Amino acid sequence: MTSFDAVLEEAGEFGRCQKRIFALLCMVSMPWAGVYVGIVFQGFTPDHWCRDPELVQRREACGWSGADTRRLTLPRVNVSGEPIMSSCTQYEMDWNATDTTCDLTQLDLQGAPTHSCREGWEYDYEGRSSFVTEFDLVCADSWLVDLFQSTLNIGFLIGSIAIGYLADRFGRRLSFLMSNLLNAITGVLVAVAPNYSSLLVFRTLFGFGVKGGWVAGYVLITELVGVQYRRTVGVLYQMFFSVGILLLPLLAYFIRDWRWLQVVITAPYAIFLCYYWFIPESPRWLLSMNQTSKAVKITEQVAKENRRTLSKNIQTLCDDNADSSSASFMDLIRTPKMRKHTCILSFNWFTSAVVYQGLIMRLGILGGNVYVDFLISGLVEFPAAFLILFTIERLGRRLPFATANIVAGTSCFITAFIPEYMFWLRTVVACVGRLGITMAFEMVVFVNTELYPTFVRNFGVSVCSTLCDVGGIVAPFLLYRLAVIWMELPLIIFGSLAFVAGGLVLLLPETRGVPLPDTIDDIEFPERSEVMSLSVVNQLVSLQSLMIRE
Repeated sequence: MTSFDAVLEEAGEFGRCQKRIFALLCMVSMPWAGVYVGIVFQGFTPDHWCRDPELVQRREACGWSGADTRRLTLPRVNVSGEPIMSSCTQYEMDWNATDTTCDLTQLDLQGAPTHSCREGWEYDYEGRSSFVTEFDLVCADSWLVDLFQSTLNIGFLIGSIAIGYLADRFGRRLSFLMSNLLNAITGVLVAVAPNYSSLLVFRTLFGFGVKGGWVAGYVLITELVGVQYRRTVGVLYQMFFSVGILLLPLLAYFIRDWRWLQVVITAPYAIFLCYYWFIPESPRWLLSMNQTSKAVKITEQVAKENRRTLSKNIQTLCDDNADSSSASFMDLIRTPKMRKHTCILSFNWFTSAVVYQGLIMRLGILGGNVYVDFLISGLVEFPAAFLILFTIERLGRRLPFATANIVAGTSCFITAFIPEYMFWLRTVVACVGRLGITMAFEMVVFVNTELYPTFVRNFGVSVCSTLCDVGGIVAPFLLYRLAVIWMELPLIIFGSLAFVAGGLVLLLPETRGVPLPDTIDDIEFPERSEVMSLSVVNQLVSLQSLMIRE
């Protein structure tokens, strides 16, 4: 039998064919950024106040300016100890009464009764519209905005599991293409949703296909390249998400209507259907399904495009990395070290999602120039991938992983207590935090794979990463509800989570230079595995010496 990895060395582990497929699949990461954090622009909540038709008539009759009218006729409420104009209450007053003066300076509304908005709201649009302004999701209904992001993550959670199963059952390529077909359809349905209830349903379905398709693409490209290229390919594949982060504010700046922005974010998924003619099925998957002839044909095509010649007996191709044992959840928690790894990694997936999404969505409620702030914060994500690739083979996995979390946590704490007038210092510190959590988010993916034995590796990553989607469900509620109490309170929560995550990472073993574990015993008794590996090496050296003598 000829192993697939041995044949791939001859066919080219990362040749012209794989580079072409890699470039195509990296495009999938870019629109996902718009789906993942598009709420910053699509769910923008502008300044708003109660609509009062009688007050509007009086304002027009008296020639009052809009700013003066709001300043003198809106009740004051205390928010974080500061009096501001109320967005949710209005004075109970008959503005059409004949004795109402047109001199605003003589209006004395102190002590006048107030009530909640009855005629809807007026918005300071600034030329922008969002689903918040369209469906009046403010004041008592503001919590419904949180559901827009949470339902997406519910779709992520269900979709990643379901499409992961389908990818194992029917193939990576087919699952990828069907996911993109679903994305194209549901993305348009989100854009034309007639009411908020249907919007949430379509948003959940949209999330179902988006993450599942992204994961299928990730698995496909990592299975097509040689083992030594997998980590680099995986990190760069995620880095193109940051490219999408940079493009999103530019698109949102020129496309001010949330429905048309949704259409533009969805359009690439329809284009990805053309990949049917440009990307092959994974030969590894075909071998695992005993479809050897198809795997051989695709491998030969890869070699031909890479301008390489195959000398091995490819007709007896097999995959040495195929899992022969079935995995269960109990395998992840039955033994002490496996249980520790599962708990720590799950918490890090959860923390990465909460802090990453929270910091991005926070940009939408700070009140600055959201386009510039979003662009600057997106730029700092790029060094993350290169810092990871530079440090993991020099310093190992554990130290950079823990440091990234602790830096993110420290930055959150510091930003919370920097005065608002020190704008640039706040921006710099916040960007450092964004860089840290981006590194942590990208590192948890491959660290997770290195801490589980072969037969449970894929299943273990799937189970732990579900906490990422749980974190995404929780993040909007943590941010938007706690910010009402104190704008900086979410940062304190984010910083605490990141600190704990960084400390827990230090409890994990270092995996640099350590062979991937094959069994649970390799995890529980690593010293035994090292002794066996050393024994095998000594035997090989002795055998080689004996052959030389002969």
